[in-house]
Parts: sequence; structure tokens; C-alpha cells
Amino acid sequence: MVVDGLPAEFVLGKDSQPPSLAMMGAMPYSQSLLANGMAIGYHAKAAPPTVTMPRLKAMVSGAIGGFLDVAFNFNTQALLDDNLLGQFFRIGWKMVMLGDETWLKLFPQLFVRQDGVSSFFVKDTVVVDHNVSRHLANELNQDDWHLLILHYLGLDHVGHIGGRKSVLMAPKLREMDEVIKMIHLNNVLPNADDQGRTLLVVVSDHGMTDGGNHGGSSHDETDSLVLFIGPSFKVSGYASATCNTANQVDITPTLALLFGVPIPRNNVGVLIGEMLDSLTDDQQLRALELNSWQLLMLLGAQLPGLSCLSSDSDSHGDNQWSTAPTCSGTAKEKFCCLYSNAAFLHSLWKLENESRYNNRDCYNKTVRAYYNFLTSASEWLARRVTDKPVGQLALGIGAMFLSCLAFLSLLFSLQRKCHETSVVGPNITMHRWNSDEVFISGVVLILIISMGSSSMVEEEQYIWHFVTSTFYLALLRKELQSLSFGLPNFFCYKQHKRRYLEILSILVLLIAGRILRGWHQGGVNWTYLPDISKWLEHAGSSYIKSTQLLSGLLIVGLSLIGFYKARSNRKFIFLAKFSFSISGLLVLLHTLKYQENTHVASSYGATSMAQIIYTVLGVSTFGTVVASPWLTPTLSSDNCWKCNTLLSASLSTDIETRYPLGAIRDSAYLSGLAYACCWCLLQLLLQQPINAMPVFLLLMQSWASMIYFNNVRLRHKPWIEVAGLFFLGMAGHFGLGNSNTLATIDVAGAFIGISSYSTLVSGMLMFCITYSSPMLVLLNLVIYISVKDASSLGIPHDADFGDLLKLMLGIPCLVPLGLNSILLTAYTVVLLQMRNHLFIWSVFSPKYLYVCATTVCIYAGLSIVAGTLIYIFLVYSLRRRMQVSFKNGLNNISANQ
Repeated sequence: MVVDGLPAEFVLGKDSQPPSLAMMGAMPYSQSLLANGMAIGYHAKAAPPTVTMPRLKAMVSGAIGGFLDVAFNFNTQALLDDNLLGQFFRIGWKMVMLGDETWLKLFPQLFVRQDGVSSFFVKDTVVVDHNVSRHLANELNQDDWHLLILHYLGLDHVGHIGGRKSVLMAPKLREMDEVIKMIHLNNVLPNADDQGRTLLVVVSDHGMTDGGNHGGSSHDETDSLVLFIGPSFKVSGYASATCNTANQVDITPTLALLFGVPIPRNNVGVLIGEMLDSLTDDQQLRALELNSWQLLMLLGAQLPGLSCLSSDSDSHGDNQWSTAPTCSGTAKEKFCCLYSNAAFLHSLWKLENESRYNNRDCYNKTVRAYYNFLTSASEWLARRVTDKPVGQLALGIGAMFLSCLAFLSLLFSLQRKCHETSVVGPNITMHRWNSDEVFISGVVLILIISMGSSSMVEEEQYIWHFVTSTFYLALLRKELQSLSFGLPNFFCYKQHKRRYLEILSILVLLIAGRILRGWHQGGVNWTYLPDISKWLEHAGSSYIKSTQLLSGLLIVGLSLIGFYKARSNRKFIFLAKFSFSISGLLVLLHTLKYQENTHVASSYGATSMAQIIYTVLGVSTFGTVVASPWLTPTLSSDNCWKCNTLLSASLSTDIETRYPLGAIRDSAYLSGLAYACCWCLLQLLLQQPINAMPVFLLLMQSWASMIYFNNVRLRHKPWIEVAGLFFLGMAGHFGLGNSNTLATIDVAGAFIGISSYSTLVSGMLMFCITYSSPMLVLLNLVIYISVKDASSLGIPHDADFGDLLKLMLGIPCLVPLGLNSILLTAYTVVLLQMRNHLFIWSVFSPKYLYVCATTVCIYAGLSIVAGTLIYIFLVYSLRRRMQVSFKNGLNNISANQ
């Protein structure tokens, strides 16, 4: 019986203390079994990643999978490795499975009866378990099966929706306790006289954090349950039945030897000794011998040439039971010594047992010798999982390095070309680096160095918050230093309006960044510290909902201001404003009617309204992006923003005449505005309610930086500005509560608006939630391209449409690609170096998954940016040809007349 996500703490307590009274009251029958010696429980440590599929594989095969099983968890394939179910099938057992369909995907064609349910539709906490229990009474009365597997998902879903302290948790625990009671009374107790041959094993695949998530390596996530329930166990009291520890993989050899089948060949688990108390001494030592043989064969595959024989009696001295030899040296020598010592003591015990010399101390020493070998071998084999072919990894790193060099060389070449043909700003020199460039380069170096520290990886958010605020503080200092006028003139608003706007935009950006920094106490080690989100949650749900509504109104208001600044067909602008206003109102209505402080209701009405919001947002955004280049006038550069902020006077009249640059920028601005509005409204719908205000702050930060970079014109190199935006996106990523552990991924939000489970749709929504901040910054690059001074592009007089497109897209796309390529390559090297590190599975592997996912995010976002600009250029190229053809037609008509 698998109770998905059940922490062992709920049943067995924590730190030698019993569970809380509420938890004990929720499972009274299970607690009575533990108290009466009819059950024995273990805190079974699960290896990361703590998600369902790899944990099920570990329990039935005894092997520790790779971290890529996190991805395979969403698309489970048949398990081909040797496993318990395969062994049972070979000896003719008939098996029945009810519950999580992951079992059916791992073991197709093995069950005589089955009823699978989807494990990912987390909004369902009732039907998903009812579909299992409705068959239970009938199956318990059947006598045609040998193994019955039940996998209950409801408790895990309760955790995802409301966390450990959800009001639904206690009722769900009582429901599970009733199932245990039914099975025990109907199948375990009636068979007690038949040599106790019926065993109920209650397990959980993983635990959960306080927020109900899992996937990482914290104690709360790895503290899974194993509860053996039978007629009786040799336990002296409640404490000895609950204060036990094991590894999750230890279930495999224990069940294999209890039921008389071979231990799966790739097992790294160690026999749980207390489960063999009902066997004779000879049978128990035989079980330990079989477990040792199996691990020895696995060691032989990893250490070629390993050959262990029983040690000679001379090596033990005259008193062969007195002391065991000290084992040291290489891995081969150590394991051979440990195994040979255990085998020798076992053979000696057999001789003395045959001579009827019964010495209990001799038996205990033999058991300890076996366990010395088993635990050492198991730990070593578990670490060896990370060993991969270094040659192939080096080849992949080489390809990454070449890609990184290609991006950087393209960026440098384009930057030099723009500098040679552009109007040079007062503080820009090409060959001598300024302080901004030194700072950005130093940040990249700091990030690379920090990747080698597990603590810095766990608390990476501090680095991003620090470097981002430092970068913009340095810009503020430059602005204040550049004020060449005296204090009386400082208050002349009209004279220094532009400078005021620059300083104000940086101040807004810094204040918003500080609030984001304090919103979530992210990372791993300091999450218990107070922050704004905890204060709001403690204040009550009404405060959180008020914050949501205020954030929604601010985002809609800011979006309308952005549309007011747009230059296009007035009717078209009005239609765009109206459609996004309707989308915003729908999101606010959904918040007001359906969203609570911790989760979204899963009612039909909530799902239908969410689907309507998706539709309206999609149509509004797609329609705006597609129509804007067709409806924006191309008459002259007067269509640009007021005060001609988009086109510099330094641009030649010839270029302005040949290319509708102002109209192109106006269309790009409107498209970028549509992307940003759509994305923020979508995040208001999907994100946890507590994250509504951070979404608004991220939008305000992005647009404040656009205002600043538009006004400073040529005082900074473009790649510095784009790098600053990249830093904003990464700092915002952690500001929303994300970290480098999988436990902070919001699974519940990925099912908003979904009436039935879809791996593709829920996976895309989960990706959107996790990478909302970096994607928002990338989408805002369309606005950045539209508002940046055109003279910085260095447009040659003989440039064509293709050259213009390359100059506009080059730096905004190459800078994120280059920075990400450096970080990806560097961390791949670090991961290769750390493959035998103690925290490879718990820290470095999850971080690498995030690095790879960030790469996907950057490529996806920049593909949208590039696709949008290419589409706009193609439309204007087509319109230009149509205008030329029309003019030629009119000229021909005039000539004929």
C-alpha cells in the first residue's frame, strides 16, 4: 500500500518524539498496531530526486536512478532492469494493481487486474482515492492473487494544494487509516495461524515540505515511511517500533528474501534485520550471505579483477572470535577484507553449530561482520551511480565551449561594427573597458566561482539580488556625479526633466528590487526567517486577496498607460486597450470569486473561467502582434513618439526615407507591450496568490529600466544594458520564491483551467510559472528594441532591410545567449568535477536541471523576440513593395493620359 507523499513524521514522529496528538488522532488504528507490537515502522531515507517514478523504481529494484528521472517522471517508460515484480511474475505469481497509473507504465502486461488513475491531476483529492477503494472490498475477498498493490494519491495532492497543515490533511489520514484497518482485519489477522504468511507493507514514496512540494533533498522530503504490519514482531515497546531508520532501497532485498525470490541484480540495498526475527539463526545468516553475494557481484562489475576468498584462520589469531582484522587500503582490498572476514566467521559459526556449541556472542559477531560489509558496499555503490564516461562528457563540454566562443565572437564583432558606424556617446570608448564592463565581467566570474560551492548553489538568490542592486546603484551614482549644475539649478524642472526621469526610474527600480528581495526568504537554509509573504499569510487570507486585487488593478493601469504612449491607428489602439482591459477584469473576477490564499478552487466554474481567460488573452495578444505592422502608418517619422525619442537627429534623411524605421519601432513597441501585458495577466492567474504583487513589481522594474535606457541614449554600450536586464530577470526568478531545489516548483498552478490531465499542457504551464521572471524580461526586449536610440545601431548608408534587422536584433539576442552559454558551460564542467561529491544528487544535479531549463527559457523567449521582429520587417517590406507598385501604376496611368 503506497500512500503517496506521506511523511514518516506523521506516523512515527520525529527526533525520537511521538507524532503530534492531531496526527495520532488521525490514524488511531495504525498507532494501536505500533503500540501492540503488530507493526514496526521505519524512517526510510529516499534518495533525491523525491518524485514518484524514480522512488517506485528504487523500491522494486533496489537501484538508485539518475536525476534525469525527474523528466521521465512525466513520461514513464517500462522498467527493463531486474526487479521484484519481474521475479514474482517468473515464479507464477498473479498480481493486481489499483491506483497510480505509473505502475502500469513501469510494468505493462504484468497484472491480471488493474485500474489506473492519473497521478498529475493534483486538484483531485477525492475521486483519485475513491477509484482505488471502490475495488478493495471485492479484491480482499478474492483468493486468486498473490500480490495486491494499492497506490493512493490523494494525500500528495492535498499537500500540493494546501501544504502539510491543510485542513484536508487530517481527514485524508483518517481515510488511509481506515484502509489499513480493513486490510489488517480481513487479510492479515485471519492468516496469522498459517505461519504468518500475509504481510501488509505500507510505504510512502517521499515526504513533503511545509508547502506540500517535493523533489529536493531536505529531510522533510526524503523522510518517507515503511510500515511492516503482520501478526507480531519482536519489539519491546512503542519506541522500538517507531524509532528505526533504513534506506528506501533496503525494502527490495528484504521483500525478496522474505518471499524467496532472487535479489534484483542491481540492488544496492541492505537487508532490514528486524524483519528476519521470525527466522532461525541459520536462515538469518543465510539471508545475509545471499545479500552479500549479490552486492559482491555488483562490486565485481564496478571493480574489475575483484576476487575475494575467505580469510585464513591464522589471520584471526589463536582466539578466532576475539577480534576482527582491520580492513584498509584500496577499495578492492577493503571490500575483500570485509567480505572474507564475514564469510570466515559464518563458516566458523556453522562448524560450532554442528558441534552443538551454541554461543550467541559468536552469532552476533557474524551478523555484525556481514553488516559491516553490506553497509560499506551499499554506500560505495550508491556513490558510483554518478560515474559516467568522462570522454563523452568532455566531448560534450568541448561542443559547449565552441558554442560559447561563437556567441561571444559574434557579439564582439557586432558591437565593434555598431561602434564604428554609430554616433559615439561621450563616455563610450571601444578599446578601453569602462567600469560597467568590468563590473559585468566580474559578476560572471563570481557566478562561475560560486558554482563550485554547494552552499552558494543552495543560496544563489543572494548573489543575484546583490549584483543586480549593485549594478543599478552604480548607475545611480554615475547619474548623480554627472550633474554639473549647482544646487539652485537642480530644482529647475523644465531644464533637467530628462535627468530627473533617469534618476527617478533607477530609484523606482531599486525600491521595487528591495521589496522583491524581502518578499520571500528563498534558498534552502534560511527559509524559516521572517519575510513579507509569511507576514501576509499570518495576517490572514483577506490581506492576501486584497494584495492580489491591488496588483491586478496596478498591472491593468500600467498597461493602459503603456498603450496610451503607443503610436498607431487610433481605433486599433482602442481595440487593443479594450481587449486587454477585459482580460484584466476577468482575471480579477477569477481572483475574487475562486482563488483562496493557498490554492485555486477546482470547481467547474473556476476551470471554465480560466479557459475563457486563456482564450481572450491568446486572441488579444495574437491579434495585436499580427495586426500592428499592417495598421501602423508609414507616412513619416512623425509617427514616432513625442519629442522624436525613437529616431535620432543624427540619422541620415536618406535612411529615414528609404526605411519606415519609426513605423517599425511603433509596431515593435505595440507587440512588446501586448506580450508583457499578456504575460503578467497570465501570471496573476497561475502564480500562487502570495506572488501577485511581485509580478507587478517585476513589470514595473522592467519598464523603469526601459525608460532609463531610452533616456540615457549613448552613455552606455547596448550590451551592458541588455546584461542589466538579464540580471533583473534572474533576480526576479528568485524573488518569486524559486530556488535550486525542485521542492519550490509550483505543481498545483499547472492545473488551473485544465479539466483533464495533459502532460504537455500542464508541463508548459509549470514552465511558465517557474520561469515567469526571465521570460518577462526576454519578452520586454521587444520594447527595448523599439525605444532604444537608433543612432546606437550604427546603420550604414547602404544598408538594406536584412542589415537593419540584424543590427536591431543582434545585441539584444546575443547577450542573453552569450551569458547563458558561459554559465551553462562552466556549470557543466563543475558538475563533471563534482560527480563524486557528497551533495551531487541533493545540490548540484537539481541546479543543473535548472540551468538547462533556463537555457530552454532563453531560447524560447528569444525565438519569440526574433520571430516578432522578422514578421514586422517582412510585413513592412511587403507594404513597401505594394506602395512602390501602386505609385508606378499611378505614374503609368498619368503618362498614358
